[in-house]
Amino acid sequence: MQRIFKNACVNGMITDITTENGKIVSLEKTVQDGEDLGGLKVFSGLIDIHTHGCLGYDTMDGVCDEMSMFYAQNGVTSYLPTTMTASMEELNNITSIDTESIKGAKILGFHLEGPYISDEYKGAQNGRYIQIPDIEKFKKLKNVKMVTLAPELESSIEFIQSCPCIVSLGHTGTDYETADKAIKAGAKCLTHIFNAMPPLHHRNPSVIGAAADNNIYIQTICDGLHIHSSVIRILYKIFGKDRMILISDSMRAAGLRDGCYDLGGQNVNVKGREARLSDGTLAGSVATLLDCVKTAISFGIPEADAFAMASRTPAEMLGINKGRLEKGYDADLIVLDDDLNVVKTIIGGKEV
Repeated sequence: MQRIFKNACVNGMITDITTENGKIVSLEKTVQDGEDLGGLKVFSGLIDIHTHGCLGYDTMDGVCDEMSMFYAQNGVTSYLPTTMTASMEELNNITSIDTESIKGAKILGFHLEGPYISDEYKGAQNGRYIQIPDIEKFKKLKNVKMVTLAPELESSIEFIQSCPCIVSLGHTGTDYETADKAIKAGAKCLTHIFNAMPPLHHRNPSVIGAAADNNIYIQTICDGLHIHSSVIRILYKIFGKDRMILISDSMRAAGLRDGCYDLGGQNVNVKGREARLSDGTLAGSVATLLDCVKTAISFGIPEADAFAMASRTPAEMLGINKGRLEKGYDADLIVLDDDLNVVKTIIGGKEV
């Protein structure tokens, strides 16, 4: 089925976008009739590789329908539902659910944030379920696209070398040398940089220094709380739009009012834009990925680059045919007004 979206503003230029069978087939003016977007901005659909939940739902609940629709309504066209540190039995149950028939944003696979993490840097994770990496047990899980791991744990390097999915270093107290070894073994990403890890110190650069030296991808929570605006600009200068990935790290309170919510069996108090455990530890965010893009822009990141870091860059890391408004790519589009609010979300050429 062919669809034509006329008078779309793409990269500051007015053009028409023709889609067919879920793909973009043309980005040029045509004499054919179509849906007039009236000069509204069009970007590639956002891809959230690290999100736990929204609207009162969490990935660990095993109910993704409402989450997927909420994400689509807020500009996310595909995502990785992100688990908490839990038992292997529970993780197996969650990653085995049917994701093909879910309406809304498409599920690309799961992101396991744990259970192979540091107890000292577990953050809002439940330390009761932390485990040593076991590649044979891990390979029995289905539909896992990414796993967050602390490389200082026993057998981590061997795990990374044999892992069939993307390994992201995180929730870790590792030193520079161990992190560098893990990256050279195949780890290609850093989970929510600066959070749940030692800081970048001039004599002990930690995993952050290793990530910079090896130019791997970094996940960045740009909600205005987890990382100072100055540090966002520093990360942009070091890693650029090609390696810096914006994530929401949203939990079940996203889209809801203040109150007390559950996250991995722990109580999280939400007030305003902050979600914290009783000891004050930040416990994810209540922001959408589009909120994070807008925040990055307000911090001085160029608009086109901010959107790329939430679409093209994660798509390239995942190795998928998404994230670009170019011929041959998936027709996942978001139509925004001048204030960057969602007017339409189009997934596979169909409006959601």
